[in-house]
Amino acid sequence: MVMNLVGFIGWASGWIVLLGISVYSADWVVWVFLPYFLYGPYRALTQLRYLPAAVRMLRILHTYPWQILRGVPYGLSDRPEVFSRHYGWFELPNPGRPGQWLPAVFTQHLRLEWWSRRMAPRAKPSLKAQIEEIWFAGDVRFVGVIAAPTRKGPAPRRLHLIEQRMDVQSGQRFSDWGAGPEDIERGRQAGVYRVQS
Repeated sequence: MVMNLVGFIGWASGWIVLLGISVYSADWVVWVFLPYFLYGPYRALTQLRYLPAAVRMLRILHTYPWQILRGVPYGLSDRPEVFSRHYGWFELPNPGRPGQWLPAVFTQHLRLEWWSRRMAPRAKPSLKAQIEEIWFAGDVRFVGVIAAPTRKGPAPRRLHLIEQRMDVQSGQRFSDWGAGPEDIERGRQAGVYRVQS
């Protein structure tokens, strides 16, 4: 979230500074800065658009610790038990029911392309290997943050929100998946407001 704010401030203030320089400089300077004048507002708005997702991720990361998972099933195809249009899924272990795995789906976002290229059925083995190990913070029954490890060391990068969508229209309740009152309260602390017992 901090880098998101820094990016927004950087792109917006850079545009203002270059506009000021262009006003008091020769005409040819405007032509030099023209690519930035066109691209800068787009980048600032992109950073601003990502801010709500970054705030949600921050709440989740303050509530749940990171877990490192290996060999987790994933895919891009539709799943009949997930009642919404989605953009890829990971099956993660249910903390309330050992042995049960629940699919959590990606929320739609501009930064999903990196994940989609690696999750595609025809992806090269070298790309698939980059998500063989994933980082997960959250509760698969509600919401979570998923990340890939860095190349040089064990740290999360490429953070993305994933959500549980199976209960929305199915009539299932979170208690059917072993979520107790403490789990539901923790979900609310992470920013999940549609939690029902």
